[in-house]
Amino acid sequence: MSKGKSVIEVRSLVNRFGDQVVHENLDLSVREGEILGVVGGSGTGKSVLMRSIIGLQTPAEGEITVFDEPMIGRDEEEAKHVRRRWGVLFQGGALFSTLTVAENIQVPIREYFPGIERDLLDEIAAYKTTMSGLPPDAAAKFPAELSGGMRKRAGIARALALDPELLFLDEPTAGLDPIGAAKFDQLICELRDALGLTVFLITHDLDTLHAICDRVAVLADRKVVAIGTIPELLALDHDWIQEYFNGPRGRAAAGIQEIEKAAS
Repeated sequence: MSKGKSVIEVRSLVNRFGDQVVHENLDLSVREGEILGVVGGSGTGKSVLMRSIIGLQTPAEGEITVFDEPMIGRDEEEAKHVRRRWGVLFQGGALFSTLTVAENIQVPIREYFPGIERDLLDEIAAYKTTMSGLPPDAAAKFPAELSGGMRKRAGIARALALDPELLFLDEPTAGLDPIGAAKFDQLICELRDALGLTVFLITHDLDTLHAICDRVAVLADRKVVAIGTIPELLALDHDWIQEYFNGPRGRAAAGIQEIEKAAS
């Protein structure tokens, strides 16, 4: 799998809300085939950055390209062929509560391919349900009937509905117990490897960062202050990076990974 070509390019991005500047001259590149973790303190604009890339937030300035296509200033119809190539898991899953899991999965398919027959829609939904690690009977259930971890998997199933090449995940393991979070991390890795996905992953979970991320981008001071592997980040003299990765939780997460590597 190639990890050299850039799938996402963000250049000189500026996001502001009134007098509050969230991003100023932010640059970021996401490579094909990688799982890129995005971290930063509260208020650094991690979700705003993701929303800017997928077109839900209009930046004040800057350039964003996805698959070499410019995304800023294009209307929905112009960008449709690009948007069809990515899937998104929002915080909490963001499932439609009045639709079953299968119907949630079918929403993006109906939007982009309105002529598909019901039998094929049901077949695709069943396949995506299984792919996400849910039992087959979950397809007929409503989100309220699922556990938190199952709702996350249902959200992944919907994000995979259009066979995307790029996956955006916003805090995918938030609220999960350690065992559930580890299984979800494993699912992300398996999907990346099996489907050749590129993954843009916002997280606070240090275990996730150590376990599955190829590189980590650090947001601070209204921009990406560093990007690289965790060992590369630890070599930098930056207060927040050192406090985050070298604090008690960071050291514990690193220790767990060393134990798992030694046992494998």
